Amino acid sequence: MATRKSGSEFIKYISDIIKNSKGFERHLEKVRITGGGDGKCTAEFTVAVEHLNRVGGLHGGFTATLVDMITTYALMSKPCHPGVSVNMNVSYMKAAREGDDVIIDANLLRAGKKMAFLECELRHKKDNSLIAKGSHTKFVDFQ
Repeated sequence: MATRKSGSEFIKYISDIIKNSKGFERHLEKVRITGGGDGKCTAEFTVAVEHLNRVGGLHGGFTATLVDMITTYALMSKPCHPGVSVNMNVSYMKAAREGDDVIIDANLLRAGKKMAFLECELRHKKDNSLIAKGSHTKFVDFQ
């Protein structure tokens, strides 16, 4: 079970998880955790060639991965098990291209005894325009 963390302690905790991962989280190696705690996680990254689809836009699968992982980190800032995904939805609003700076903001909407509900937005840093919006539902009861 994760423990309640905030500020610089949270940033270091999540950054170390990403840095030391031997599994799927390695895909987030260029994502910088910039804040979090109390059911929130913020991050940013610069779109690189490995984040692109065949037509030069931010890949939808990578976007969905960001929604999945950054919302999970927001949940982990509470004294709550990180859970397993039950449902995730991503709406794609606008493209991001190589070199674009993207900010990610994830929030825990509600955590009950068995379910947690989270939301996430990806925005262009330059003008705050919405790239994608996601929702994530997680099963968290592991008693």
